[in-house]
Order: sequence, then C-alpha cells, then structure tokens
Amino acid sequence: MERSEVDSDSLAAVGSLRSKFEQLASSSTSITTRSGPVNAGGQGYDLLSAGPSSPRPRASSNTFLDSTSPAPHHLRTSSSSSDLKAPAKRQPPPPPPPRGSKAPSRSLSPAPSALTRPVPIPPSVSSSSLVPSPSPRIGTPNPERHVATPTFNVEEEFSQPSVTALKNRFSSASPSSTRASSYSQPHYPPLQRDPPLPSPKPAIPPRPSKIIEPPLKPTILLSTHSVMKSPEQYSPSNSSPHTSVHSQSTGGSSTDNDSSSSLPPPIPSRIQLNGQHVSATSIRNLDAHFGDSSRTSFDKLNDSSTSLPKSTRSSIPPPPPRHRASFTPAVVDNLPAVSATMPNPKGLGAQPPRLPVRRSTVAQPEEASAAVAPRVSARPQVAIPPSTTVNDTASPASAIERKAFGLGKLPPPPTRTIALGDKLPPARRATEPSSDEESGSEEDPKVQAADMMPDSSRSSRRPPVLTFHDGYPSPRIHVHPHNGIVAASGSYIIVAHSHHLKIYDVAISEAPKFSLDTKDAGVKDSKITSLALRPAANEEDCGFILWVGTKEGHLFEVDIRTGTVIGTKPAAHMHPITYLFRHADSMVSMDESGKTLIFAPDTPGGEITLPFTIPRATRTTEKQDFVKMIAGKLWTGARGDYHGAQNAQKLPIIRVYDVMNPASTGRSLLPTEHVGPVTSGTVLPSRPGFVYLGHEEGFITIWDLDSDDGFPKCIEVMRVSTSDILSLEGVNDRLWAGGRNGMISAYDVSHKPWLVTNSWNAHPGLPVMKLMVNHYAIERNGRLCVVSVGRDEQLRLWDGLLGLDWVDKELLKTEAEYSTFRELSVLLVSWNCDSARPDSLNGDAVNYNFLQDVLQSVDSSPDILAFGFQEVIDLESRKMTAKNVLLGSKRKEDMGLSDKVTGAYKRWYDRLVTAVRIGMPPDVLYSVVHTESLVGLFSCIFVKNTERASLDDVAVTTVKRGMGGRYGNKGGIVARFVIGDSSICLINCHLAAGQNATRRRNADAAGILEDKAVFPVGHHSLAYVGGGDGTMVLDHDIVFFQGDMNYRIDHRRDAIISAIRSKDYASLLPYDQLLREIKYNRGCRLRGFAEGPITFAPTYKYDPRSDQYDTSEKHRSPAWCDRILWRTRVPTRVRQLHYRRYETNVSDHRPISAAFTITVKTLQQDARQAAQEIVEAAWIDEQERLLQAAREFYQSQALV
Repeated sequence: MERSEVDSDSLAAVGSLRSKFEQLASSSTSITTRSGPVNAGGQGYDLLSAGPSSPRPRASSNTFLDSTSPAPHHLRTSSSSSDLKAPAKRQPPPPPPPRGSKAPSRSLSPAPSALTRPVPIPPSVSSSSLVPSPSPRIGTPNPERHVATPTFNVEEEFSQPSVTALKNRFSSASPSSTRASSYSQPHYPPLQRDPPLPSPKPAIPPRPSKIIEPPLKPTILLSTHSVMKSPEQYSPSNSSPHTSVHSQSTGGSSTDNDSSSSLPPPIPSRIQLNGQHVSATSIRNLDAHFGDSSRTSFDKLNDSSTSLPKSTRSSIPPPPPRHRASFTPAVVDNLPAVSATMPNPKGLGAQPPRLPVRRSTVAQPEEASAAVAPRVSARPQVAIPPSTTVNDTASPASAIERKAFGLGKLPPPPTRTIALGDKLPPARRATEPSSDEESGSEEDPKVQAADMMPDSSRSSRRPPVLTFHDGYPSPRIHVHPHNGIVAASGSYIIVAHSHHLKIYDVAISEAPKFSLDTKDAGVKDSKITSLALRPAANEEDCGFILWVGTKEGHLFEVDIRTGTVIGTKPAAHMHPITYLFRHADSMVSMDESGKTLIFAPDTPGGEITLPFTIPRATRTTEKQDFVKMIAGKLWTGARGDYHGAQNAQKLPIIRVYDVMNPASTGRSLLPTEHVGPVTSGTVLPSRPGFVYLGHEEGFITIWDLDSDDGFPKCIEVMRVSTSDILSLEGVNDRLWAGGRNGMISAYDVSHKPWLVTNSWNAHPGLPVMKLMVNHYAIERNGRLCVVSVGRDEQLRLWDGLLGLDWVDKELLKTEAEYSTFRELSVLLVSWNCDSARPDSLNGDAVNYNFLQDVLQSVDSSPDILAFGFQEVIDLESRKMTAKNVLLGSKRKEDMGLSDKVTGAYKRWYDRLVTAVRIGMPPDVLYSVVHTESLVGLFSCIFVKNTERASLDDVAVTTVKRGMGGRYGNKGGIVARFVIGDSSICLINCHLAAGQNATRRRNADAAGILEDKAVFPVGHHSLAYVGGGDGTMVLDHDIVFFQGDMNYRIDHRRDAIISAIRSKDYASLLPYDQLLREIKYNRGCRLRGFAEGPITFAPTYKYDPRSDQYDTSEKHRSPAWCDRILWRTRVPTRVRQLHYRRYETNVSDHRPISAAFTITVKTLQQDARQAAQEIVEAAWIDEQERLLQAAREFYQSQALV
C-alpha cells in the first residue's frame, strides 16, 4: 500500500494498536497480506497470518495500552459465537514486497504508544510458531529464522511514556543497537518444528481439555473496539488513553533467551468479509471470548489464506482440535475512539466499519426462530463479570470463572410434551417433608424385615429354667468362651478346655466330680478339640463312654462314671480332629483337612473297640465352619464358600455327604434366596421330613428330605430375627433359635407366619453359641433337657417341654375360681391439635365447649381420664423442636409437669387441669398421675382420688421412632400402673405419615409394643401376663393404644368424598389400611388389638377453621388417622361404651374419644395355690406323654 492511500486521521489510532502480540502474529506467517503505513521502527507485520497448521498449543499473548493516568480495569461479557456471519470467499492476499525494499516512514503519534505492556510467554509455547523478522522492512517474512517474544521490565517501560523513549525502543536504524539499548541480544535458531525448549518462565495453567465441536461459520466478526468497549459504554468525556486488553492467541514455545529479545509491534491490517472491514486483532480478541467453534473457524480461515494457494484452500480440512489455556480478557473503561479512523487498505470499502451495537446475549423471540442454534459443546463456559480489576502480578487462573448457563445467544431450551398414556416423570420430593408427608421409604430393608417377622406379641418371656436337684436353683457351670467344648448325658455335664477335662454331676453339686488331664491318657500336652458319647451294646453303659479328640489327631475314650481312660488310638488322624458324631451304632470323626473316619462294629449289634476297630476313610471338604450329622447325612458349610459375586446375590454353598454309604458322593446345594453363612442345623420332631438351617442375618432355610435324587431341596426361606441365628435346635414341637443378642426364642412353625411362643434373655447381651438336646436325660432323669452355651462363659439348662407355660395356661382357665372382680370406667381422648394453643378454642361454640363436651360424653365420672395430644408444637419449627428436646427431658418426682418444659405443654396442662376441675362434680376430685412430652406428643392422665391409693408400680416412659429411633417426632409415650392384681398400660402414639408408608407405620407400632425393658421391673409378678415382669408393654393385662396412627384410605379421593357426603362410611372400611393390615397381614403387631365400630366421618385432613377437606394443592384424601385400640388377655374384660369424634375445627384433625368399662381382678392367694396344685398334678401325665414322643423321635434319628 502507498502512503497516499493512508487516511492521515487514523494514524494516531493505528499507532496505538501496536503490540508485541500483533508483531508475533504477523511474524509467524510466511505471506504478508498488506503493505501500508509503517511504524517508527520501519517494520510492519501481518496480523491476519497465523503460524503453520500444527496441533501444538499456541501461546497466550497479552496486549496492553499504556497511559500516564491508569484507569480502572473492567471486564465485559463476551458475545456468543452465533453473532458471527459466515465469511464470504475473498481473494488471496497480495504477495509480500521484496526483502530489500524499504517502506516509507510515517510520523509517530504525539501520544505515547499504549501497547507496551510486557508479554510473558509460558514455557509450553512452541518456538516454531514465532517467526519475527529481524529485517527493518515491512511485511518481509523470514522463513529461516524465528525469535522468541521478549519480556519487559514493567517499571522501566512505564517510566518513559515519551515518543523518544518509544523510538529508542523500536528504532530501525540498527537492530543490534536497538536491542542493546534496553534488551539483550536475542537468539535466532533455525526455523524447524523442534520440541519445546525449557524456559524459566512459569507456565500458565491450561484450561481443562474438552471436546471441540466441528467449526461453525461465524455470521459477524466484530472489531477490536467492539470487543473491548461497546458504543453505549464509551464516552469521550471520560475516556482515558490507558486501557488493558488481556486476550489470548496461539503460538509456539519460547527459547531460553525469551527474556532478552524484543521486536517492534506491527500495525493491524484489515480483511474484507462480506464487504466490511474487520481487523485481525479483533478476531484474536474475539478468540478469547468465543467458544471453540468460533476460534476454530478463524484458525481455519487464517491458515488456509496465508499458507496455501487459492486452488487448494477449499479442500483443506480444518486443523485438529487444540488444547489450550483460556483467560478472561480484561476490558477497561475509557478506551480511545480509534475505530472511527481505522485505515482502509486497498480501498476494500468506502467507509471503515462502524462499531456494532452490543446486543443482548439472550435470544429474542423473533431471532430465536431465525437463528440456527449451534451445537453445545461439553466444555465448561467462562463467565465474564461486567467489571474486574486486573492485577499485573495476579495469577491468570484467578480471572477464570464459569460462565452462567444461558448467557449465550441460544434458543430457549427444548420442552417435552407428554402424550396420553406416557409415563409421567417422578414428582419432586420436598427437601424437608412436613409432619404429615412421607417420613421414610417403604423399600427400607429394616422396615420390610420388621413387617414380616414372626408375631411375638403373645410370647412368654419367663425363662424355662430346669434343675436336676429339686429345691435348688439351676446350676451355673463355667465354660471357656472361645475354646470350651461341652457334652451332656443325663445329669452329667462334661466340659473340656485345652488339656483339661472336667466332669460334673449337677444332680449332686455344681463342683466338678472328676478333673482329668490329657497326660492321663498317655498323651502329654495335647489339646482337646472335640467330644462325643459312644454307643454301647450294654444298656448300662449307654451314655457313659466318652470319646475325646485332640489337636494332634489322637483319640481316647473315658468312662465318665469313674473318670478313667479305657482306650486310646494314637495318631488316628494326621490333622486336628475337629468333629465327633454318633450315628446309630457307629462313630464318625473328622479332621481339619476334611478326612473322615467311620468306625463301625465288626458284627451287627456289636460294639466299637477304639484300639482295634479299623475305620473306613472318606474325603470331604476341608476347613468347614459348620458340620453336623442330620438325618443320617453329613451337612457342611464354610463361611467363604458361596456362589455369586455381589453381596446381595451371594448364596452359601451347602455340601451334603452320605458318609454311611461308601458308594455315594457328596452333593452341593444352594438356597433359593440370599441368606447369610450357615451356622447351625436341626430336625424338628413334629416335622421329621424337613431340615432347618440357621444363617447369619436372621434367616432360616427349610429343606425337604423327600426328593427324587435322595438329597435335600430348599423349599422356603424365612427371616425370623434382625439378629444372627447362631444356634438352632428342634425341641418337641418348637424350633429353638439362639441369637447374637443373647435371646433364645421358641417358634411355632405350624402357623404362617410363625408365632413366637417363648422368648427370653438366656445370656444377657452376649451371643448364644450353642444349643443341644440332652437325649440321655429322657430315660435317665425323665426330663427333656436343653443345654445352651453363651459367650458369657456360662452353661445353662432349660426345660424343653416348657412346663411352666402349660401350667399358667391351665390356671388361667380357672381364674374365676380364685379371683374377685370389679369394674372401672375409662375415658380416652386423642387429638392432633396441629400446634394449636388452648386459647384458640374460640369463635364457634363447638370450639369453646370442646373439653366440656368430652367430659360429659360419659354418664358418670370416669375413674381414669387420659388425654393424648399430638403435634402440640409445630414440628416444622426447628427452634421449637430443639427447645423441646433439650429442655423437656426432666420430670418432677410427683408426676407433675416439668419445670423446664416448653410453654406449649404447660399451657395445655393448665387448661386440662382447669377443665377437669370445672367439668366434673365438685365432690369428685382427680389427681394427675402421669404427664410426659416427646417432641410434640403430650400425655396427661387423671385418676380419681378414691382410686389413687390402690395404684402401684406407676411408671411412664417414651419410645422414639423417628429417624430410626433417634428422634422423637414419631414415637409414643407409654404409661403404666397396677390396680389390684391387674396391670394397665396406656400408649399415646404418633406413627409415620404418608399415604404409602403403611410398612413404616407397622414398624413403628412394632417398635413401640416390643421395645425391650421400657419400664422397671414391677413388684406385682402376678399382675403381669405371659411370664413377664412388667418391663415390656405386652406384659400388661390391658393395653390401650391411641393417637395419630396415620393409616389412610386406599381409595380415590372423589369416591371418598362422595361416600362421606352420603354418610356411607361402611363402604370405605374395606379400603382402610389399618383394618386391612389387621385382617390380612399376619406380621402386623396390631393383629391382637381390637377397635370399636367406626360410625363417624374421617378425621383427617381438614382446612383449619373450616369443615372442608383438604383444598390445598396436595388434595390429600380423607382418612381415619386418629384411632383408639385396645388389647386384653381376656376379651370380656374390656367393653367399649362409645367411640366418637368432635367438630372442633382449629386443627386439620378432628378430636376423638372412646369410653370403656374394664374389669380388674384381685387374687385370693389360698384359692389360687390350691388350683395350682391340681394343675401341676395334671402336668405330670402330660409330661410323660411328651417324653415318650421325644424318645421315639430321637431313636428314629439314631441318636439314642
């Protein structure tokens, strides 16, 4: 371009755009696209040219505009790539001038150059892409040399803002002298694509790699000035010559001499796209703002226009994606108006391009339909705040921010139309469910397990202790907790540990009768590992010859009557003997390696002689955790032997061997469902064709012995406990199971689900490691003895026939013969008041007279009056619930209200006391015997003063059920007392909410009813039922269960409303969840409770202060959430007088009440003792019958 073609008015603006970035960008090309005005140094560079197409990352270069008065630095949001129009095809750039040509110079701008900020180059920049020319000629590329970009001393540069200083820095007289004036001599290595060289400069952290979408053609390329400042933001009055633009470019890595080289900045040129002038600098600045799609488009255009002839540009594919760091450009206010005077090279347009108007980045309605939405890449977007101050020493990564989603000019997000029949998306769950919404998942395994457990509501908790010495307590024998081994024969108990063997005769004493050592058998320092009683041909010796196996593989036998060793077999096994069993007239020994020896008599009916009998050997699996002879076969299982990869799909492998049949091989069996490892096994005398195996995790598997191939088949899996089943034994018609929690439970398997008839704490809190039946005690002592060994190091004896329970049941049948009875009246009131205060009972007469109506609902003054409230405080208020939890735990000793209880409970307490005093006759006085609160629950129980003296064992406690038993927003308040010889328990509960939370409600009810030891031990043992001592809820003779149970109606809301309007309540009862659970779910703990006929409308859910059912957006269905149930051992002793609701409308629930007449008894001890003697005499005959049945069973099993 000639000088005459330059617009003189634009020289000042053009001079201010000189930057080392532009110098580097133009120097890195091989073809120059312009010739025009030159700078003071006589050099010109093409900004539109890019380095060779290379997958190497490009360096980030910063352009700074200097000023003597720095202005604040600001950032502005970037434009979306959708603002760019597709570039039109253009002519190739003109060839560069010859190397020796000299361009005319121009006068410098009177203002100092603003583009003199330092340009630090990261060490990751490739040296092959920076190719500045040391020649002072304009636009002359040097393909054989490249130079690294210099760095500046910022303080030195800004201390010389004059034209002379700039001329000294960029003088073209002598490149060497110019560099010597302020920089060191740069190094010019040969141009080649060599690997990056190390650099002392710190690397700029790269932006995370991302997937770059295919390039899209931009529609509009904005100029540099439109990127830095919009026309609306610019004002000449407040402009400042100092700006700072922090943009991003690409390049190669610098050399070691980066810090000592410099080149004068180029003058930006323009290209023509669609008839408009666009600065190359603007494209580079836009590159920092736009996404990868716009950047890739420019790189493709630049590379193809500067490196290839016209004939091949259209066929060149875009360069490969580049991983590069991203920086937020700092756009500063007060930018000089340089765009209006930009030069117009080669007359490509009559006028320079005007500054584009900044448009909203949100797509307008009319534009969204016309614009083509670009593909959204998976990379993070950078948000540019409207104003940001750039610190020269700040880390570049500090400027990176994430771009808010939706700031780009994109069409609105797509919407989804759900057609008829399509599955609706799941509804969003509330972050904090309210008290009447879902309180837990129905899929919780604990909830499902508790709902399907055997019913233990009527089990006896009396321990069936047994003694062989009448008049003395059951013996207590110590057993080593880990290595102790036990055998029993009649009244003889044999305990072995290490090399010691102790023989007890508990019919005489708890002290050992004999103490032996392994050296007495001629085996010194041997450790005893197994015991078993050998069969004998002589009836007198049956049950008295004991085989002993040792760790060293020796066998010896002992006569327990005399304590002498009568035979030995050294080295019978090469490994420790882990198990010894008796089957018929044979003995089986098994060692740790799986080798099994079968000792059988030489002749039928003969006897085994340990030293001389030659055993038959067979092989089984080694290192088994469970081994037992069941139904003539050897059952084995190992903890690590399972089938399946995942825990939920693991099935323990059970191996069964018919060791008595030499031609038979073992068989591997699998249960039908996931269960824990096998721990124990047995056969039930009442069902001899089935084998029961106990597993960890509380499972019991049932195996059918009658199969086609002769091997068992799993037919059912039952979960009977939340604790592991560690021991199992079939006793009479009950299946006894010992758990990890120390409890022994007896199951009646004839019902579905099973019933727990007995459950007692055999070894408190410690695992029950072993259960076994003392078969020889049937003949020798006339008792069916069961031996248990616990981790508490104690051996205990139990009555397998459960004689005490049989006697109690028979005595109950004749209770009227030795007892006197009288009646008491009871009035129960339940109301979920929804945090309503007593003073809110106003407005309507039904509100004001509510308590008076309740007290007058019975004809005479009730002897017992119990109020149960729920949600006395707002359960949605964290402050109130926290205050209640922290301060409401202490109670007065006189059963009055706590001094530190929250005000809501105290207000209701005062109101109830006042209402009872006013509503009852003056001559009838009441005393408060119970008050208790639990996070919204409040109970207040009154008793007539005339009955107060007859109360005993008064106690009250709480049971938490919320959040797995840790929080009291759900749970119950349990109170008890004894009148005469009858015990009464009153429960005020609030169960889990939610239409579909039936299982959680069942689990909450079971937790309240079966919670262990909620009360202290009572003093009146005869007042409690089921052998209990009063510590549990179900130990009491009469139990009332009232409150907001939250059971709903499983029916359409419109059908429920229609039935209510027509008062057809009976049509809704089949859909009531509670009635259905009691009728159909045998695992529901409320099956033993009764409820009166429901003749009133559902009490939930109302709009407060109205008679309309829920009209909120949730439209909850009406339901009988508020209920009153009762349970008694004798059904005729509780009679309901009324069951009704009240129309108080200050809450979303309606109050209910129920009145009863109960019968309490007083025992006559002499008459009862006489009746007990008659029943015990009848038990002797029944015991003999049961023992004969047990004897026949064990003989059939070849155990005796």
